[in-house]
Amino acid sequence: MRGPFSQIVHWISGAFLKFGGWRIEGDWPAFDKMVLVAAPHTSNWDGINMLAAAGYYRVRLRWMGKKSLTQGPFGWIIKALGCVPIDRSQSNDVVGAMTEAFAREERMVLAIPPEGTRNAVREWKSGFYHIAVAAHVPIVLSVLDYGKRTVRLAAVVFPSGDYDADLGVIQAHYADAQGKHRDKFKLKTEAR
Repeated sequence: MRGPFSQIVHWISGAFLKFGGWRIEGDWPAFDKMVLVAAPHTSNWDGINMLAAAGYYRVRLRWMGKKSLTQGPFGWIIKALGCVPIDRSQSNDVVGAMTEAFAREERMVLAIPPEGTRNAVREWKSGFYHIAVAAHVPIVLSVLDYGKRTVRLAAVVFPSGDYDADLGVIQAHYADAQGKHRDKFKLKTEAR
């Protein structure tokens, strides 16, 4: 985002985070396209805080949502907020659809919570990784840590194609992070 409106969004987002007791750590990486891992994801507040962090960095986040969200009289609002519609009524190739979306866009930051739900899970879904590999984009690790009250850009990972090896490197950046609901964010620590 550029221009005077982006400065206003930057100020409002920064004030929202500051008054909420949050700190931002890390510089935004200089890539036009990326998959942004958004974790831990245990509450609806995660999305609000992540959007505020994106506003602070002057970045437009895109996210996957049900196609039905983008239909009807208010569907355009959901699309304007960054939703990339996914048709869940039938078995679809989500990786292929997102790869095509990346190919169409000049800039795209696709935020994906790897847990796939706000409920407690032991293993992450691998879609974020396979989308990054297929679209030939880096994976940026954002850590929303309620314990330290930080939104941290922890690292950039260029996927090798070896999911198991890369997942260990990725999850190491989340090992000490706490979700809003601490009991819902537990990474699988035993050998894979």
